[in-house]
Amino acid sequence: VPNVRLFPIGGPFCLGRQEVVPIPVKHGPWDVLGFRFGRFAYLTDCNAVPDASGALLGGLDDLVLDALRRRPHPTHFTLEQAIAMARRIGARRTWFTHIAHDLGHAETCAGLPEGMALAYDGLVLEMS
Repeated sequence: VPNVRLFPIGGPFCLGRQEVVPIPVKHGPWDVLGFRFGRFAYLTDCNAVPDASGALLGGLDDLVLDALRRRPHPTHFTLEQAIAMARRIGARRTWFTHIAHDLGHAETCAGLPEGMALAYDGLVLEMS
């Protein structure tokens, strides 16, 4: 039986020497967290970023953002919603993840705005 110990996250914390900033987002009716690490943010399993959370996301180099599919879903961004949110956040590069099999990789990437792409297995992002 796994021994899981839960710890509440009440604000920024350090993981080693890296400050981690929790970013409140919505997963349907549920409040969940994304995370910011310096100029990188990871917001997956979500369908909304409250205005107050948007204020925590300025100056990003890289954003990883949920973009499940083109059809609406109650707890995930559609691709179009994710593109709109990525534009609002304004990161230099956005990588869409948590994607369904009905988004063909090459054809979807070809239709995305500059600086946006679907993530893929084995993708490595190097941060300075």
